Amino acid sequence: MKITLAKSAGFCFGVKRALDIAQNALKKNHQVCMLGDIVHNEDVVKTINQLGIKKIKQLRKAKDRTLLIRAHGAASKTFKKAISLGYKIIDATCPMVKEIHKIAKEAEQNGYSIIIIGDNKHDEVKGIMGQLKNKSLVIQSIDDIPINKIKKATIVVQSTQNFEKTLFLIKFLKKNIKQVKIFNTICQPTRIKQKEIKVLPLKNDAMIIIGSKTSANTHRLFEISKSLNKKSYWINSLSDIKRTWFKNIQTVGITAGASTPDKTTNEIIEYLSKIK
Repeated sequence: MKITLAKSAGFCFGVKRALDIAQNALKKNHQVCMLGDIVHNEDVVKTINQLGIKKIKQLRKAKDRTLLIRAHGAASKTFKKAISLGYKIIDATCPMVKEIHKIAKEAEQNGYSIIIIGDNKHDEVKGIMGQLKNKSLVIQSIDDIPINKIKKATIVVQSTQNFEKTLFLIKFLKKNIKQVKIFNTICQPTRIKQKEIKVLPLKNDAMIIIGSKTSANTHRLFEISKSLNKKSYWINSLSDIKRTWFKNIQTVGITAGASTPDKTTNEIIEYLSKIK
């Protein structure tokens, strides 16, 4: 069975950077904690916990404690509250997400309503919303858009959104909002991964997409792959694989989400290479 691994599979720049910052934080600070998981991957989270970074549910009065801001970013009030309670802040927010924060804040200051194309339950979107003084509108489909009420808006996009769906929504918004500024802030790693996943499923008998079920970017990859090849399987680790998937399969394409460690992907490739 021939196995083809996508060139873009695995960690993106933002995740690598966040993990490096986390490890360096421990070298200089005894007590490091986070509000939630550093990225959406169980193996990475386990590794971070083993290193000694604690996950907390809420901020409390602290002494000699460091709060690590995760790759997805955080609301402005989180920074302010942490500092007021005595935390030292180390910011591991992805620079591309930081750029979205900057665009949204500047647009609001110039009198624009902010529209975010994204998932309102996602940590990144919550972080974007949390930069603003006024309530923003989060949309995922045309049904979410109260067109008649919007006269002047700036549009930003969650960095891991589906590129094609985003273009469709942007086109609709441009037609229906009189004064609109558009910033398609889907990050380059996401664009590259989605470009590859539009090709691999057509060239292979089956597809394996590796990543956590909590990972938004992995979810998009699976959606695209499944629409092109019904034999597309979304797995988190080697234990999720079923050997029956590969009966009469000659070629398999593999990609992995932006938070998936190479170790996980390599284990799966090694297993598949032994199937006859």
